[in-house]
Amino acid sequence: MLPYPRPLAKLIDELTRLPGIGPKTAQRLAFFILSGPKERAKALSDAILEAKDKLVYCSICCNITDVDPCRICTSEKRDRRIITVVEEPKDVVAIERTREFNGHYHVLHGALSPIDGIGPSQLRIDELLKRCHSGEVQEVVVATDPNPEGEATALYLARLLKPLGIKVTRMAHGMPVGSDLEYVDEITLARAIEGRREL
Repeated sequence: MLPYPRPLAKLIDELTRLPGIGPKTAQRLAFFILSGPKERAKALSDAILEAKDKLVYCSICCNITDVDPCRICTSEKRDRRIITVVEEPKDVVAIERTREFNGHYHVLHGALSPIDGIGPSQLRIDELLKRCHSGEVQEVVVATDPNPEGEATALYLARLLKPLGIKVTRMAHGMPVGSDLEYVDEITLARAIEGRREL
């Protein structure tokens, strides 16, 4: 088999560095980019560079934004007494899509994972504590992922925040709507039973 020309091999190699993109998918994406007009490839390149140049982390909530502080942190319509803590910026987007939460956010940029060398100092926990010391925050909703790292992070945050007199709650976990009991894993089912509520 002939090797790829160097520019194509380089493109494939760079695409495989993206999360969830293996060699086959990278190859498909590379050929798709090459088969389209040059303008489309330039638009993609420009969008990546513009995002890298113009996006920053909000100095208050650590979310990705194009203005600092971000629009959520400066909104007068949001409840400053409640902060939902999430692992990644994409989690803010997921919660905002529900249109059910009207408080503020704090993005940790990961979760505690000693096995991966991620401790409290690698996360944006100090920034959260600074916000909580202001006296304005009454409740912190911990919305980390329901996995061992997310659970460890939630417990760690609760130990730090409860002595400050702040109510610490955990996002409910349970069965997805439309699922069948027989297909739900044991952990999810146990959480659903623990989080049951009166009808």
